[in-house]
Amino acid sequence: MPELVYTPLEDIDKIHAELRTGFQSGKLKPIAYRKYQLLQLAYLVKDNSKRLEEALAKDLGRPPLEGHFLEISATLTEVTNTYCNVAKWAKPEKPGFSLNWTVMRPIVYKVPKGVVLIISPFNYPMYLALGPLAAALAAGNAAVLKPSESSPAMSSLLAELIPKYLDSDLVRVVNGAVPESTKLLDLQWDHIMYTGGYRVAKIVAAAAAKYLTPLTLELGGKSPVIIDPDCDLAMAARRILWGKVVNAGQTCVAPDYILVPRSFQDKFVAALKSAYESFYPGPEGPSAPEAYSRIITPQAFKRIKGLLDNTKGSVVFGGETDEASKFIAPTAVRDVKEGDSLMSEEIFGPVLPIVPVENVDEAIAFVNAHDHPLALYVFSQNPEFKAKVFNNTQSGAAVANETVIHTAAEGLPFGGVGTSGYGAHTGKYGFDTFTHFRASLDSSSWIDKILGFRYPPYTKAKLKASLKLLPRLPARPAGPPSATARSKWWGKWFFLAFVVAIAGGLTKRLKTSSRSS
Repeated sequence: MPELVYTPLEDIDKIHAELRTGFQSGKLKPIAYRKYQLLQLAYLVKDNSKRLEEALAKDLGRPPLEGHFLEISATLTEVTNTYCNVAKWAKPEKPGFSLNWTVMRPIVYKVPKGVVLIISPFNYPMYLALGPLAAALAAGNAAVLKPSESSPAMSSLLAELIPKYLDSDLVRVVNGAVPESTKLLDLQWDHIMYTGGYRVAKIVAAAAAKYLTPLTLELGGKSPVIIDPDCDLAMAARRILWGKVVNAGQTCVAPDYILVPRSFQDKFVAALKSAYESFYPGPEGPSAPEAYSRIITPQAFKRIKGLLDNTKGSVVFGGETDEASKFIAPTAVRDVKEGDSLMSEEIFGPVLPIVPVENVDEAIAFVNAHDHPLALYVFSQNPEFKAKVFNNTQSGAAVANETVIHTAAEGLPFGGVGTSGYGAHTGKYGFDTFTHFRASLDSSSWIDKILGFRYPPYTKAKLKASLKLLPRLPARPAGPPSATARSKWWGKWFFLAFVVAIAGGLTKRLKTSSRSS
């Protein structure tokens, strides 16, 4: 695999200008050409799946199964789904019928924003680069892709392959580190999508503000898991542990910590340990070749190890580290308290702190006392328990009895709230992110017979005519409805419907009886 070659700083202005020219040429206005580019992108993935797998292994130590499931297959699915749906997504939309406006033929056109910048992360260096790129192309934009310098094998491969498959008038790759990113952010873009950490996101947001550039931030945070003792315990332990150990915990929606009732902690820990032993049964455990990913950089390794070394909790399993190979074993730590090193920041590694609480109310209060996470997980078989957690917390996603894979579910948005980011992508949400919804009317001259009052000189008669367009309001309420009043109201309607149904049945039976006699 060749070394990563940084894009010369002096070339970045030229790339930006050439993409602007490419966008203005109108090449991507026809849906057919957008589909052609998307199909080319799909074949980039299909034709080079082995090389992509090798790049993921080199950068992250990814086992082949993880490489395919998390990125190669996921990217191919995302691009193919976009290819199949772009014509439908791009169709102009008519708003619902309005007596006041329908005659002016209102319509919403889906138009591209222009030239966009996509800054992708190291942890999913393929899926979070090519997925947003597919959305940008589907929406008709030209794009610069800035991959992470921390995943050099993948970034180098993308720089090689993209010009071979995609139109260089419309897509370019810029590789580099801080100077190259800074140079890119000095330029004016029509949309920026950044996936990464909170600190850098503030720099990106400040740069975007200079030009009032619309922005999508895909960040992360400490995604909690709330455990109900009334859960499928073996399944919960297996799915939580998988969500934590996949990609060595370097996933923005990985379970970051567990909130479990204090009286249930021992049972939960035992189930988690059993799942760990089933995942890594051999004598080498997770250190075996192709069994488990590695930490991306020496700096990241030291940061995670420092958090683990300073915890006051008790290690249940794992804890082994090897700096030379950037290996940190999947590790669970019990009896972790607020203020512990493991609770000081997003772990972004394979260490799972378990925080005991009294009950679900304390768990909800704990979550609400911290920044809104990118994902919140609940494991329970009780619908009321799940509803209580979801209805009393805020998070980018709220998921029951599963971890991580909701990000690839077709039809769902992937995005955060508050410090975990804003905006959304994947599927149609990605298309919408890179699309400007352009409102339009086409008003005939005869409309002035109705709206002629808008023109000066203003008179009392014209004011009276304008007020006729106001909507009629329902009767003023006596006060806010109470929950009991609402339930009584629904109860009355339900009882009435029940009586009508019974009466209808009796009438039908009587008619049948009279005919037979």
